[in-house]
Amino acid sequence: MRRYPFVTVDVFTGQRFGGNQLAVFPDARGLSDAEMQSLAAEFNLSETTFVLPPDDPANTARVRIFHRTAEMPFAGHPNVGTGFVLADRAVENVLRFEEIAGLVEVRIERDAAGVPTGATIAAPQPLVVGGTMPLDLAAACAGIAPDGIVTARHLPTIAADGGNPRLLLEVTAAAMAAATPDLAGFRRAVAALPELGGKLSLYLYRQDGEGLRARMFSPLSGTWEDAATGSAATPLAGFLLHLSGAENGAWAITQGVEMGRPSLLLATARRGADGIRATVGGGCVPVLRGEAQL
Repeated sequence: MRRYPFVTVDVFTGQRFGGNQLAVFPDARGLSDAEMQSLAAEFNLSETTFVLPPDDPANTARVRIFHRTAEMPFAGHPNVGTGFVLADRAVENVLRFEEIAGLVEVRIERDAAGVPTGATIAAPQPLVVGGTMPLDLAAACAGIAPDGIVTARHLPTIAADGGNPRLLLEVTAAAMAAATPDLAGFRRAVAALPELGGKLSLYLYRQDGEGLRARMFSPLSGTWEDAATGSAATPLAGFLLHLSGAENGAWAITQGVEMGRPSLLLATARRGADGIRATVGGGCVPVLRGEAQL
């Protein structure tokens, strides 16, 4: 029988049982693709990561990310959490992960005593702004009325920076509170827009004092609602910078409140020679240790 140790961490939080849960296999050598997918489905978390030796020895590791039904090219909280777990491998507090979407740089955050407390990651690609979705389709997916979507700055817009494209919707406070993902609405939307390739994630946001509040729905991939979505926070930060015309910006995003798993994501964006680049970071708390037996 083969044994594979794993750890779980809560990501984008400083409190155990808050934030977004993640399972990490620090040494996944010997696991097949099918076994990784089965383990991710067994954990039934939004994502599970599997750490392998890097193809380029100049990098820290090759990291594969699976959600319940498929592998992902990039995701936010899995990189933050995996970086936290592998903090002892950092060189000058930096790790570099090889992923399908490209090289992901992870910077470890530490307290005054040098103990790791979290991490900040850079999205592997510049912002790409895609098309828009009709208000009625977007509203139906979120289970809200079309007038719950704020259109003063933008229509529901698809954006990405290495991960799965996210549909960004600015909504009213009432719509944010009332939103409930509608699976039939999601299915109608992907049928009406074949350019989505059958995939659709909604990231709802609104201004909340000096920061932002957000919710993320992705029921077609098995995540009814996500407690903290780093790979949605980075394109949102980049898109808001794109709209503003500023050179750089920073946003504190609160997510997961409606799920009882409050999360805090600290996102930044800046303009560079190759476009708009974004980062996201936050705290991590270890929760469980164990092993899978295969």
